[in-house]
Amino acid sequence: MKKILLAGIVLAAAFMQPGMAQGKTVSPQLSPLLSLYYNIKDALVSGNAGVAAAKADEFVRAAAGVDMSSMPPAVHDAYMPLAAKLQGGAKAIAEAKNISKQREQFKTFSDNFYQLAKAVPLSGQPVYQEYCPMKKAYWLSSSNAIKNPYFGSQMLTCGKVSDTIQ
Repeated sequence: MKKILLAGIVLAAAFMQPGMAQGKTVSPQLSPLLSLYYNIKDALVSGNAGVAAAKADEFVRAAAGVDMSSMPPAVHDAYMPLAAKLQGGAKAIAEAKNISKQREQFKTFSDNFYQLAKAVPLSGQPVYQEYCPMKKAYWLSSSNAIKNPYFGSQMLTCGKVSDTIQ
């Protein structure tokens, strides 16, 4: 009797694992946007307004080219209300050639991107939401090491990890 029960538990676990793994499948349509987001953040960290504008422009073009018809319904439903906000935020960063204005725009852009990252798996690696108490603003990072995009070299390591998205 114990062997039958144990065999049933093993079989149930084996059949449940693939279903769980499918729930964490990274979105191939949207994961490139995360890489572009990181590029914008890194340009702001280094204080390079020209690169930040160029990467933000790249983000706008990539977001406009996302094939929403090939998305699973849950991914589509999560992305649709954020698509225009994300494109608008990136466009504002691209158009603002001044690093201070870009950093201001990055705050809302990051808040919207966090909503997407919470709703849709964008990476096989953890995504860290980090917080700057001086700016009262968040950003996303691929590393838990703080590199503050709001102050760059002035306060490079000011902040803390506030959430980890697995």
